[in-house]
Amino acid sequence: MFDVLSRMIRTGILTEPSITPAELLSAVDTLHRDLLQVLGRALCIRHVDAGSCNGCELEIQALNNPYYNLEGIGIKFVASPRYADLLLVTGPVSVNMEEALKRTYDAVPDPKLVIAVGDCGGCGGVFGESYASRGPVANVIPVNYTVRGCPPTPAAILQAVVQTVQSVPIEEEAAS
Repeated sequence: MFDVLSRMIRTGILTEPSITPAELLSAVDTLHRDLLQVLGRALCIRHVDAGSCNGCELEIQALNNPYYNLEGIGIKFVASPRYADLLLVTGPVSVNMEEALKRTYDAVPDPKLVIAVGDCGGCGGVFGESYASRGPVANVIPVNYTVRGCPPTPAAILQAVVQTVQSVPIEEEAAS
């Protein structure tokens, strides 16, 4: 026990310095401002789990906590794809979820915006394409943006939402 304690004292602290709260708040505030400038109104997101390990779902759920405060800036998750402006898909598309994902995509009104979340949604991840998996989301429905990471951070997902909404031409937004 003495050996372990003396080694800890000799080595010191090995972690990297923590980020100050001001730096964290400025990054989130910048994302919030960008979203409000682009949208000017509420954004409704429909999330579809196409066969993921739930790692990405935990990060998506973190977007609803008070730190990111999506509801406060007008972004909400909806239960029906008919009310959705954007489709957020996680995981590789399993064979059993292929038809459900296509039907959900068809129910989303135009312009259809789709974000594939995580490495599994983007390229199939460790699952790839097999008898049980169709692979990445782009193999089943068109994808506008892919968020890399296993799992990606909530800030990366929020940044993807901003970039995807910014990519929509003004004419299409006015028509919807």
